[in-house]
Amino acid sequence: MKKFNFHKVLDGLTSSPGGSGGSGPGPGSSPVHSGGTAGTPREEIQETLTSDYFQLSKTVRHGFPYLPTALAFDPVQKILAIGTRTGAIRILGRPGVDCYCQHEGDAAVLQLQFLINEGALVSASSDDMLHLWNLRQKRPAILHSLKFNRERITFCHLPFQSKWLYVGTERGNTHIVNIESFILSGYVIMWNKAIELSTKTHPGPVVHLSDSPRDEGKLLIGYENGTVVFWDLRSKRADLRLYYDEAIHSIGWHNEGKQFMCSHSDGSLTLWNLKSQSRPFQIIVPHGKIQRDGKKVESCKPILKVEYKTCKNSEPFIIFSGGLSYDKPWRRPSLTIMHGKAITVLEMDHPIVDFLTLCETPYPNEVQEPYAVVVLLEKDLIVVDLTQSNFPIFENPYPMDIHESPVTCTDYFADCPPDLIPVLYSIGAKHKKQGYSNKEWPISGGAWNLGAQTYPEIIITGHADGTVKFWDASAITLQMLYKLKTSKVFEKQKLEGKPTPENTEEDPFAIQLMYWCPESRLFCVAGVSAYVIVYRFSKHEVNTEISSLEVHLQSEAEDIISPEAEMIPPFPNASTPLPSLKDLSGSTNTVASEGTMKDSIPCLSVKTRAVRMPPGYQAVLVIQLVCADGDSPQQITSLAANSAYGLVAFGNCNGLAVVDFMQKTTLLSMGSLELYGSSDPYQRQPRSPRRSKQFTAGLTELSDGPVSLELERCKSPTTSDHINGHCTSPTSQSCSSGKRMSSADVSKINRRGSGKPPFRKVQSAACMEISLPVTTEETRENSISHSRSSSVSSIDKESKEAITALYFTESFSRKNDTTVSPCLWVGTGLGMVLTLSLNLPTADELRQTEPVVVSPSGTVLSLKGAVLTFGCLSCSGTLIHPPYETWRDPNSTDESERTRKRKLVMHSPCSSQDMGDHQFAVVCSEKQAKVFSLPSQICLYVHNITDTSFLLRADVVTMCNNACLACFSAHGHIMILSLPSLRPLLDVHYLPVTDMRIARTFRFTNEGQALYLSSPTEVQRLNYSQEMFDNLQDMLGELFIPVETPEAQYRGFLKGLFGGTGGTLDREELFGEATAGKASRSLAQHIPGSGGVEGVKGAAGSAIGELARARIALDERGQKLGELDERTARMMASAEAFSKHAHEVSGGPRMRRQVAFLGADIMDLMCRDLSCSD
Repeated sequence: MKKFNFHKVLDGLTSSPGGSGGSGPGPGSSPVHSGGTAGTPREEIQETLTSDYFQLSKTVRHGFPYLPTALAFDPVQKILAIGTRTGAIRILGRPGVDCYCQHEGDAAVLQLQFLINEGALVSASSDDMLHLWNLRQKRPAILHSLKFNRERITFCHLPFQSKWLYVGTERGNTHIVNIESFILSGYVIMWNKAIELSTKTHPGPVVHLSDSPRDEGKLLIGYENGTVVFWDLRSKRADLRLYYDEAIHSIGWHNEGKQFMCSHSDGSLTLWNLKSQSRPFQIIVPHGKIQRDGKKVESCKPILKVEYKTCKNSEPFIIFSGGLSYDKPWRRPSLTIMHGKAITVLEMDHPIVDFLTLCETPYPNEVQEPYAVVVLLEKDLIVVDLTQSNFPIFENPYPMDIHESPVTCTDYFADCPPDLIPVLYSIGAKHKKQGYSNKEWPISGGAWNLGAQTYPEIIITGHADGTVKFWDASAITLQMLYKLKTSKVFEKQKLEGKPTPENTEEDPFAIQLMYWCPESRLFCVAGVSAYVIVYRFSKHEVNTEISSLEVHLQSEAEDIISPEAEMIPPFPNASTPLPSLKDLSGSTNTVASEGTMKDSIPCLSVKTRAVRMPPGYQAVLVIQLVCADGDSPQQITSLAANSAYGLVAFGNCNGLAVVDFMQKTTLLSMGSLELYGSSDPYQRQPRSPRRSKQFTAGLTELSDGPVSLELERCKSPTTSDHINGHCTSPTSQSCSSGKRMSSADVSKINRRGSGKPPFRKVQSAACMEISLPVTTEETRENSISHSRSSSVSSIDKESKEAITALYFTESFSRKNDTTVSPCLWVGTGLGMVLTLSLNLPTADELRQTEPVVVSPSGTVLSLKGAVLTFGCLSCSGTLIHPPYETWRDPNSTDESERTRKRKLVMHSPCSSQDMGDHQFAVVCSEKQAKVFSLPSQICLYVHNITDTSFLLRADVVTMCNNACLACFSAHGHIMILSLPSLRPLLDVHYLPVTDMRIARTFRFTNEGQALYLSSPTEVQRLNYSQEMFDNLQDMLGELFIPVETPEAQYRGFLKGLFGGTGGTLDREELFGEATAGKASRSLAQHIPGSGGVEGVKGAAGSAIGELARARIALDERGQKLGELDERTARMMASAEAFSKHAHEVSGGPRMRRQVAFLGADIMDLMCRDLSCSD
């Protein structure tokens, strides 16, 4: 195993100004190269992660299929397929069985047809291609494809237990495809032969195809203009032609095959009898009103689909979509259920795309007995229970409501504490909706198991309406646990007259950033209206007032002339005195007594009365940014909190604020420039005053602000002045519940940059603006997200130095530190890293009363591009987690639980003698990653990640108990770097960023997991672990389970004898090449598919495959012979009984002839079955 050396420069060298952690070599430091070390080796650290540990793959896709177009159901396997406009297919079974397939192109799926109980699916797409999917594998693959070259596909029909697919086209022709070979038959039903020769107009495209339930040799063809043709496949002529004035949308058969129902464009339903050819024997306009003349019924909206299903013990069901009256345009889309004289209209929240009636039998000639209706909406999937009179819906076990409100941000946590999921589920279950059907979910096909790798995983989604959803994502499933409504802390009021950032009027509560500590259960959110809410978890309900705090974080920016990172002069060391208050300018969180700041009001109003907070997350503190002179506050770009310290920090393009949420006071409110003190590496040019621009588009289009810079210093009542710029927490001036708080004193000093030679103004990737294509359907979704997605630092920023990353940890904040101490790492949009020292009370009982001191340490490090993330490694290379407070219920009924001391967990992987030795700080920007040795602040390793693009997301994660750096770039590369040596372990081109949604929601987490929002309604999960990739097949659900096809109902002798059925149809003889000939090669082109892994294995072992097929054929022949024996015995018994009865009733010649015919039919049937089995 390769070893990597690290060193620590002598204390005398590290204290020199030239030895600071800049990006380029300076006096007293050696050149640093990617993967190399500087100086002499100090100790050896073994890195166990290699490229063999990593393999990128998609795991599963959750959520509602985006832009659905088609629906299909296998009544035997009980699985459901949904096609989309983007060429995707989702196949759903029992919970856990959820498969995603994608056509090679992006053509929309027009129609889906299951080969019932055969483990296959046929899809027809808008590029006039048919595809046969193999579902007998966990990841379905295409076996065959057929491309139509001269005609457009409009409708497909596959009869039950048939291998011949009927395909209708836009020209009105009907073609027939062999499913096994996917070759076109020479048998074609041309439109001019189907209609009467006297007809002068074209009938239009084929909109319906179905075989008669009574006779498989008869095909019903529906044309768009209202023509219906009953085609005899054997004689190749039309037995019946029916005409109606209105266009046809769909047709549904009665199971006896004697009548059928058509839906039309005028909102009417026509019922036709095959014996009556002139006109329908019944016309219904279900939602039409009789007009004043009393004769004609008004026309309604088109009925897009109708299904006609029979029941044994009740009237048939007539179910249709559409058909509402035009005089009620405000009515929502509806599904109408007619059962006898009762008409029930089910109004839907979204337009209906398609629906299917689920029946007890797959045979079309049997009584259907419908029990449920699956309704596919544009943004939802519901199933209606038909067995109950009030038609309740089933509770959907799939996570179909991720997009209930547009997702604005995500977070992902793997290997969470095991008690979290049960606790969140028990709290969330109390708020579930009631009134669902008590029946089990009817889509119950497939099989699924947990697999080998099971550890708790939680996904958090923030939404545009202010809700936050917690999801159980363990074992590649997704189930909703708990929903938090953050808007409950604010008053419901109009925002007129209040300063609001642009694009927030429609969704003022949209979640922008989230921070969650699973161990302490501390949760913080930042909203688009420039507020932060701190939540604590409790199992008990409480009535309390909400504490609020106002912070002024408005700076007047100057132009920043940024030299290249290599040109940054050395920074002063920690011994350089920090500037005093007179040298700084900043901002304040209060209204000045002189009236210098007017109308300092927040965007939203916090409730001032006592509020009932149910069990779950309860608001502890609401922090709101305010601005002067009616300006809107800039949105928050970074957020971090720590339960052990009791602090929350957040920043925007103006500066940084640190708040003590235990004492509910502002500790620091400082402009970005003031964080440097005298260590500012940039040249600032004065700018003429002008009003700051608002957000317009992009992720965080930050604009130039006013000229002056303001800095707030929070005074403690126990001190009379500020020492070296330290900010202390006031102890006597604590906030009262339900009231806004502000600091007492304000210091405002203007600061101008000195006249220095101008440098070339450099615009880093943090200032780049990129244009990404957005579809029409996603316009609103993206317009919402543009202004609230400031966590992505690389897009749409100007040269203001925004705070882009924050990180609480125990580390060395200065070069001359000998022990670790609490500190806050701050990263900016210009690639600068600063540290703030946190001076906390040593005793826990003093934490609520003693002040907390926050002070800049003077440490400044630099990188190229905006800083994205931080990490801290111990002296042995182990990831150091920030300290946290173990959770305790603040509202517990147990007195000892409420009053017990805070229990803090401090992570120190190093041994006690090495605790004060050294650490490794990992910093990643959008351009490069660096590893610094602390406290020396020497850059040990640097890796230039990209020069032509920039990173959108970077996270320090653990993999097999080892730390690594995971990165996702704008040009679609996923990269993994080892730590601390920054060796590339994985670099895969996965997905170019074509939408802001991907950039906004991409997240890495531990154990090789990642996710992003692949569409506005779907979450795509990824895996970059080789171990999980090897076990993935065991974790995925089985789509096909061998199940015997239900036997057809025994119709009885008399019904079979006098029913008038045409018998079975030998389609092979009728459509095969020997009889029908070959189809024209120019009409369609056959394209063989891969068939997946199973197909490759089958092709490789042809001999084994032949033997297997022969064995299967023998088994099937034996099975058919056994079935034939049983059928023959039943028929002989029936014939004998009938013969005995005939002799008793009458001995006439007519009855004897029928008995003779019966014997001949039985012998003919036996011979035919024997020939089929051979």
